[in-house]
Amino acid sequence: MKPTKFAKYLTDYLTVYLPKERGYSINTIKSYRDNMMLLLNFMRNKHHVGADKIDFKDITQGRIIEYLNWLECERNNCVSTRNSRLSSLHAFFRFMLYRSPEHLHEWHRILAIKVKRTPNAKVVYLTSEGIKLLLEQPDTTKPKGRRDLALLSLMYESAARVQEIADLTPSKVHFGKPTTLKITGKGNKTRIVPISEKGAKLLKKYMEEKGLLNNWANEQPLFDNGQEDKLSRMSISNIVKKYADIARNLNRSAIPEGVSPHSLRHSKAMMLQESGINLIYIRDFLGHSSVTTTEIYARISQRQKIEAIEKTSLAPDVDSLPIWQKNKGLLQWLESLG
Repeated sequence: MKPTKFAKYLTDYLTVYLPKERGYSINTIKSYRDNMMLLLNFMRNKHHVGADKIDFKDITQGRIIEYLNWLECERNNCVSTRNSRLSSLHAFFRFMLYRSPEHLHEWHRILAIKVKRTPNAKVVYLTSEGIKLLLEQPDTTKPKGRRDLALLSLMYESAARVQEIADLTPSKVHFGKPTTLKITGKGNKTRIVPISEKGAKLLKKYMEEKGLLNNWANEQPLFDNGQEDKLSRMSISNIVKKYADIARNLNRSAIPEGVSPHSLRHSKAMMLQESGINLIYIRDFLGHSSVTTTEIYARISQRQKIEAIEKTSLAPDVDSLPIWQKNKGLLQWLESLG
């Protein structure tokens, strides 16, 4: 079977352009690939065009819009996910502008599709009370519970993204003063993240039990699924949700709804910000490319707002006022004396 032009260019895009010309990380390329696979599934299921037959004549602005609506309505993707998928498609069709100019008009029509407006996402994070409660939930009498405790603790300590945690190996952990993690984040950017002494002791104890301090285990997953495979993003999300649900039943005010792995990242960032740490340091700690992204944590918590209001209040202390000022006026006070 002769491959279509679409198949040829998509293969070049994923195997040559993204990794070699743009230098994208494996995780980023997988994300782009998964989006294209969704589009191929949509074309097969909704328009009966298989991946082996699909060509550029089948890809139109109307069908891309239909695909985006399908993501929202049938796959129940949120608007931000829809926008992320559209951004990925835009990247591919910008690549196609110079590879298939005979379809230039249609590529411009697709690139003209706008992202949907989304409400400002609520930052779900835990207070120190909530983090302590969450960390009390794993059953440490069982190996899986000890693994989960080490996992939750390290996610908070390092404020790492869920994929960054999944990709950790023992070789990325350096025990010292302080203990540090070598984390590879978005765009293959590497950063060194320190963790606390208590967090390091817990991690070291877990690694000793698992035999992960031996040289032969250097490249094994730091957190595995019991079959020596690294935990997936979904597995880590399920672990966080499991213990958040248990903790919420004990104290609903300490554990908000919607806690996810990213909530632990938010929690650490918020506590750094509340401690007066400069946003530039928090940016580097989180691995943000711009401090603009980090500024979300400058939205101070309700507790800080109340403290700031109290500190800046210029209202006189009512207890220090003369007795007559506590009443309606001097005349009434004088009249009461008679």
